[in-house]
Amino acid sequence: MGVVNVTPDSFSDGGRFLDAEAAIRHGRDLLAAGADILDIGGESTRPGAEPVPPAEESARVIPVITALAAEGAVISVDSRHAEVMKAAIAAGATIVNDITALTGDADALRLVADSGVSVVLMHMQGEPAGMQRDPRYVSAPREVRDYLAARLAACRAAGIADDRLCVDPGIGFGKTVGHNLEILAGLGPLVELGVAVLVGVSRKSFIGHLCGGAAADRRLPGSLAAALAAISRGAHILRV
Repeated sequence: MGVVNVTPDSFSDGGRFLDAEAAIRHGRDLLAAGADILDIGGESTRPGAEPVPPAEESARVIPVITALAAEGAVISVDSRHAEVMKAAIAAGATIVNDITALTGDADALRLVADSGVSVVLMHMQGEPAGMQRDPRYVSAPREVRDYLAARLAACRAAGIADDRLCVDPGIGFGKTVGHNLEILAGLGPLVELGVAVLVGVSRKSFIGHLCGGAAADRRLPGSLAAALAAISRGAHILRV
């Protein structure tokens, strides 16, 4: 899954692809490099990020989704707002990637269930603006697994089949370096939930911490190592 951030403030490439034409070119480059899915988002959810109004988010992503879907790309929309999800699906998106696991908008679960698209359910402790201030767990792997199991149950009850479901432990979303490492080492229980598992580790801050404070553009070796660790433990999709 290749990431297209149509934002001014994403942590690794903020501003580079805010222009729709630049984002479309980047999406094509990712496909040429081997991406199977393009994950297109118009709201940064990096630590400390402030919310973006759904109308502004839609204005950023819909032209990009429309163009790339028309070229045959498999499109995921990275959004927590049902209004944006609905517009993206109409424009050609076939996957919803929601950091709130369809809890952030009261209309999201029913929209996804009725639309027939697939969904990625992510775990996050807190909200992006403050999620990294003091995240705490008794057992991060167990609590992440239990939360995602409950969200899967809610989706199944709404009529969403397992072949449309995917879970993401939310590396870096309300988690310390130690929590992230525990979750990566303990992916097995997530795999046992019986649906696809997605992991996003590319260039995240915990890799910088483990690599002596390396900046985001110097984290490729650590990103590759973390990605290989995730795959070796059963992850099916890498978000990069």
